Amino acid sequence: MKLATLKNNSRDGLLVVVSKDLTKCVAVPDIAQTMQYALDHWQHVEAQLSEIYVALNNGELLHEMAFTPSSCESPLPRAYQWADGSAYVNHVELVRKARGAEMPPSFWQDPLMYQGGSDAFIGPYDDIPVASEEWGIDFEAEVAVITDDVAMGVSVQEAAKSIRLLMLVNDVSLRGLIPNELGKGFGFFQSKPSSVFSPVAVTPDELGQDWHGAKVHLPLLSYYNERPFGCPNAGIDMTFDFAQLIAHAAKTRPLCAGAIIGSGTVSNKQGTEYGTAISEGGVGYSCIAEVRMIETIRDGSPSTAFMKFGDRIKMEMKDRQGHSIFGAIDQQVVRYE
Repeated sequence: MKLATLKNNSRDGLLVVVSKDLTKCVAVPDIAQTMQYALDHWQHVEAQLSEIYVALNNGELLHEMAFTPSSCESPLPRAYQWADGSAYVNHVELVRKARGAEMPPSFWQDPLMYQGGSDAFIGPYDDIPVASEEWGIDFEAEVAVITDDVAMGVSVQEAAKSIRLLMLVNDVSLRGLIPNELGKGFGFFQSKPSSVFSPVAVTPDELGQDWHGAKVHLPLLSYYNERPFGCPNAGIDMTFDFAQLIAHAAKTRPLCAGAIIGSGTVSNKQGTEYGTAISEGGVGYSCIAEVRMIETIRDGSPSTAFMKFGDRIKMEMKDRQGHSIFGAIDQQVVRYE
């Protein structure tokens, strides 16, 4: 099943069921007005939404409309919880090595996670407003899950059962602000502005054989200024799966329905020490920072610039037949006035 949220005059938008091929949709206000309502009442509405999804794909509905991804909010325009992990330890290792820091062995057993701002996500086709290019504007291509209610202290096995929907993420980062913030010893805040999610959220069964082990086993495609930038496989080099990330987030607190848990930047070593650019025959990267890290390690200093006003980033994931699963995140960075 595929779901999205259309923009309207409310903060939380209008929930729609979207066809498998992402060409048409139907509003379902009699079942659930918003995505959060559907998640809060999942046991009661899932079957009804699934029936609508089947009928929509079969062309049996009279009140369907064209689906326009640019008219979408993020599936959850705001959420009770947004916690982003760093499940691809290759990415963490690169960050630390570039600044000459050793990576503690515990990072391979205990995931990193930060709590992001979840009160104002950006729509998947909306501009990314930033006040200064000097802040080091970067994108991060990720996968995320939306959970049902999760009990505090949940086991990894039970955590896997709580996954209701999956999305793509652009976890916008301001790299120039990160060092001073982390130097205070209190984590990210200003350096992590509003995040962005794909137009469509899908139930795990939509991925078929490419969803197993609580991981998505498909390439995550990034296009920077319309050029291929990265296509690493989200199921490779993921040290911590989504069940482990959920259990980590719920160790000392419950999670409520609609909690979003991110994978962190998708990163593949692809048989080399740090990975290889697409232009060199590799699968590339999911953020500019990784390229700069490799340049620093190899050359002593980075040569690739961070994003400038007017730059575009597009992210998408396709199934084995080449069809878009979640729709695309497609955005331009603009000066915030």
